[in-house]
Amino acid sequence: MQLAEPLAASWKASLSLGFRNIDRKTVLAERRSEGPLVVQKALYPEGPERCHAIVVHPPGGIAGGDELALEVRTEREANALLTTPGAAKWYRSAGAWAKQKLQFEVEGSLEWLPRETIVFDGALADLRCDIALKEGARYVGWAVVCLGRFTRGKVKLDTRITQGERLLFIEKGEIEGGGRLMRSAAGLGGRSVFGTFVATDEGAARIAIPEIATTRLPGLLVGRYLGDSSEEALHAFTRLWKALRPSAVEPRIWST
Repeated sequence: MQLAEPLAASWKASLSLGFRNIDRKTVLAERRSEGPLVVQKALYPEGPERCHAIVVHPPGGIAGGDELALEVRTEREANALLTTPGAAKWYRSAGAWAKQKLQFEVEGSLEWLPRETIVFDGALADLRCDIALKEGARYVGWAVVCLGRFTRGKVKLDTRITQGERLLFIEKGEIEGGGRLMRSAAGLGGRSVFGTFVATDEGAARIAIPEIATTRLPGLLVGRYLGDSSEEALHAFTRLWKALRPSAVEPRIWST
């Protein structure tokens, strides 16, 4: 994997989105942004009840010192699906951490289905995600991380899912480039791609996807991928998503 030069100046960017049900149509009722993080127009490939939107980071890469923040709220009976147009690329850092903070408040339903995260050698990436669910809320989300020849740098991961005052899921970790966790059988076992799929569990029958190991927790279904292909991981997670919601329509951007 070729090293990428860090950007000369860091970017600070934030995007806040609010989805609301108005006359049986989910609309993007609130949109605020600062810096290079934007959302394209609302799309309705599944009809008016579910709004699709594409989150775009125009610089195309994240370097040391960059900070991205995405906040999303879905109100009761509002259904939103968010994705990205391509992989998020985290570049080598001269010493400053690059950070991404996702904060989701879900009262209706939210599906967060981004493309993969590619971490270049020498990157310092801090990835955090907080998901707050109301009673009856529905959520599906995934994260696929590709490390490649990651011999230097660090990746920090912090994901929390709560429902009211109840903690449903927490996962914290730190991967050091070239460290033992990357080689250990208890860690990545020498594989370069890992992914996590999380969905609120609504009593669906057991689903078997060969590439994914699934676990049922109270209120949640968790799927894990470990391998060497981000494309394989995304295809497997897509099959699991469609098994949970058979009427789902893939975002058109995935096929362009």
